[in-house]
Amino acid sequence: MKKVTWIGTGVMGKPMAYHLADAGYEVTVYNRTYEKALVMSDKTTVARTIKEAVKDADVIFSIVGFPSDVKEIYLADDGILKHARAGAIVVDMTTSSPELAIEIAQEASRYHITALDCPVTGGDLGAINATLSIMAGGDEAAFKEILPLLEVMGKQVTYMGASGNGQYAKLANQICIAGAIVSTAEALHFATEKGLDPEKFLNVVNNGSAASWQSTNQGPKMMVDDYEPGFFIKHFIKDLRLSLESSSAERLPLSQLALKQYELLQEKGFGDKGTQAIQEFYRLKDID
Repeated sequence: MKKVTWIGTGVMGKPMAYHLADAGYEVTVYNRTYEKALVMSDKTTVARTIKEAVKDADVIFSIVGFPSDVKEIYLADDGILKHARAGAIVVDMTTSSPELAIEIAQEASRYHITALDCPVTGGDLGAINATLSIMAGGDEAAFKEILPLLEVMGKQVTYMGASGNGQYAKLANQICIAGAIVSTAEALHFATEKGLDPEKFLNVVNNGSAASWQSTNQGPKMMVDDYEPGFFIKHFIKDLRLSLESSSAERLPLSQLALKQYELLQEKGFGDKGTQAIQEFYRLKDID
C-alpha cells in the first residue's frame, strides 16, 4: 500500500484525504495552519512542516487556494520538490495556471519526480461524497499508477493528455459553470420580479431542458439566501481570470461578464460566500 501525503486540509482537501485514509492508505497531512490539520489526527499523521510531510511519501497530493500558493509549496526552497524522494509522484488538484503546471512538471523531472495536474469539479459535496470529476494532465504511466487513488475520491476520472491539460479542462469547465449559475440567478430574478412563485418556477426549470447542476443544487440555496460556501466567490474569480489569461479575452465574452459581476460582489464583501450569492448582484441598486 502506497504512503500518501496530503497538503491542504480545507473544505475540499479534508474529506478527500479522509477518503484515502478510510480506503486503507497510510496518510500524512500538512496544512499551513497546523491546527486545521490537527483535527485529522484521528485517522492520519499530522506533520508540522512540508519536509516532514513529504520525505517518505510515494504519492503527494495538494489542493490549496491560489496559483501563488501552488508555486510556493512546490518551488520554494522549503517546498515539496526539494524534499520529496526521487521516484515520487506529485499531484496538484488545485485549480491553477496551466503554465504553472507545466513549469512544475519540468522542474520536478530534474529531481526524478513526476508531476501531474489533476484539478477537480463537484464542489464540497463532491469531495464529501467522493463523487468528484477529476481531470488529469501529465505523464500517462504515472496517471495509471495513481488511478486507484483518484478513483477513491471521484466517480469520473479522465486523462486529458500532456502536462497542463488537466488545468485547461478545468478552466473550460469553469466557463460552463459561469454561464449556468449566472443564468440561474438571472432567471430567478426575472421570475420573482414578474410575480411568479420562485419555488414553482425552479421546479419547472429542473424538470425541463433548462435544468443544470447549478439550477438543481444552487437554485434552492438562492431562494433562501443560503450562501454557505461550497465554492468561494474569491476562488471562482481566480478561475475566471485564469481562463481569460489563457485565451484571447475578446473571445470569451461570457466569462468577462461573469467575472465583472463576481468582482463587484467581492467589492461588496461577498468574496468568502459561495458562488450562489451571485443573485445578490441582481439586488444591487448602484450598478450600471
